[in-house]
Amino acid sequence: MAQPLKELIDTGSVRVLADGVATAWAPFPRDRFVAEACAGLDGLELKDRVRHVARALDAGLALPFPRAAEVLREAASHARLDMWSGWPATEYVGLRGLDHLDEAMAALAALTPYATGEFAVRPYLDRYRDDALKVMYGWAESPDEHLRRLASEGSRPRLPWGSRVRWLMEPGPTLPILDRLRDDPSEYVRRSVANHVNDLAKDHPGVAVELLGRWRSEGGSHVEKVLRHAVRGLLRAGHPGGLELVGVTPGGGSVEALVLDGERVAVGDRLRFTVTVSAGSPGPLVLKYAVRRDGSRRVFHLGERSAEVAGQVLTVSKSHSFRPVTTRTEPPGPRVLEIIVNGTVRASAPFTLTEA
Repeated sequence: MAQPLKELIDTGSVRVLADGVATAWAPFPRDRFVAEACAGLDGLELKDRVRHVARALDAGLALPFPRAAEVLREAASHARLDMWSGWPATEYVGLRGLDHLDEAMAALAALTPYATGEFAVRPYLDRYRDDALKVMYGWAESPDEHLRRLASEGSRPRLPWGSRVRWLMEPGPTLPILDRLRDDPSEYVRRSVANHVNDLAKDHPGVAVELLGRWRSEGGSHVEKVLRHAVRGLLRAGHPGGLELVGVTPGGGSVEALVLDGERVAVGDRLRFTVTVSAGSPGPLVLKYAVRRDGSRRVFHLGERSAEVAGQVLTVSKSHSFRPVTTRTEPPGPRVLEIIVNGTVRASAPFTLTEA
């Protein structure tokens, strides 16, 4: 079993950060910081661990923020920071530097090659909007791929785990960043751009479709790969414009048969089913399925196929897991399985989820 991420913020990561800060600022109370940062750490989840270490760092630095930011920039150049040792430092910047935009953004720029500042930059975008965004426009021009990625990732409308910045939910202000980075030589940056557009598409699908269509017309070495990754939410939603971007005829195709292995499946087990699809025309078929219950409908990828001729029959088998996970509970009760062909529900079948 993989090690839980929270356990990567531990005594070892705290000591790495402590060594870096102590090298940059001799008065830093290294041992006291390590003791305070590690006290009670084992009982905390991931983000609480980050905040806990950041608060201990605040107590240990005990400096005006502009000077503390200088120390952290210097520490980044001396210590072997990584995501887990450096994350509390970016969290500290996000918590303590809000009255000092220039110094805070410079500190995040220095830290992000080691521990991304995407979460810490959000409060600055919220408070300073135009001034913070101007800095991020500059980051998009940086020779450092980590800074270029931060320009895209930090300004995502729906950044996972990131605080919500309401004005980022409206299209427009971040488009210059995306235009600049859409064909970036770094896949690390391009994946962030695609995720940013996928976020945009959830609230403004028409804007996202228009943007991706323009990128395709302008060309580029990587534009098709970025487009395919960015369009995934539109495909899941069955948006006609998104389907057309990948060459799919919206609503084309039908389901000839949908067979479930059983009408009851226990929590912890798998629902196995087979779908026979008939193509409405030559070309690609995007197949999704949804599991629906009262108050919930979740869509999943089933497959992509290409039909040579209209009427071609294709068969796909799948098993859907109902294994419990910490982020989601599945209460027992009636369910409906829906099969979605090129954005349109073409078949459904009821089943029951039972106690394990």
